[in-house]
Amino acid sequence: MSNNHYHNHNSYNMGSSSNGTSQHHYTNGEGKNQYNNHHNQGVVRLTNGYSLKPLQSVAVPDMCLFCFEVLDCELNNVEGPGTPPFTNDAYPLFVTWKTGRDKRLRGCIGTFSAMHLHSGLREYALTSALKDSRFAPISRDELPKLTVSVSILQNFEEANGHLDWSLGVHGIRIEFINERGCKRTATYLPQVATEQGWDQIQTIDSLLRKGGYRAAITPETRKSIKLTRYRSQEIQMNYKEYRDVLDRRGQYCKVQC
Repeated sequence: MSNNHYHNHNSYNMGSSSNGTSQHHYTNGEGKNQYNNHHNQGVVRLTNGYSLKPLQSVAVPDMCLFCFEVLDCELNNVEGPGTPPFTNDAYPLFVTWKTGRDKRLRGCIGTFSAMHLHSGLREYALTSALKDSRFAPISRDELPKLTVSVSILQNFEEANGHLDWSLGVHGIRIEFINERGCKRTATYLPQVATEQGWDQIQTIDSLLRKGGYRAAITPETRKSIKLTRYRSQEIQMNYKEYRDVLDRRGQYCKVQC
């Protein structure tokens, strides 16, 4: 592996934690909307009455390439890649690794704190691959089966209630008090609910369980939630695509075992 493929250029673990972390099981994206949108001068107006601000165009394929390189170098004990060519602006982000043709989750961790993308993606490419407590660390032998997704989070808004968000458009982060009186948090990225075929109530209830809520879930429980909605840009790349890019650039060097 070349050690310089780029020549010019509060973590969440989406499930539950009493220390503010939550365990994240799926990639996000804009998904398929289950309602009609009306477009007016770049603003999307939803049938539930509020408007969506347009997303900044941030996510690019080089972000996935960079994550693959970082992990590839780490697993082969060689120096990591140099400075990547994409923007180094600061955003909240998630990195998701999936494996196999059915794209089973292999690791996903991110942060809601804005991080400069060069250091943030370098950090979370490894954290999500090697330190997701739900899985054993990804091994070198698994690399050819992997797909990576990078999610760049934008447009955070405090919701007016637990149903003030739209399926397939918003990711949601909830804060709640569990049956022991402890504050907990959990999040789902935008595509989770639609991938699972859930409605809003099912999504909220699942997220409460992921966040560690063990008591009966009642309408009063749901209404007590503080919910923040957000949107995301997602880009993904599989290992073959990663290798193809490096081969075209003449930058891949085989690492001897």
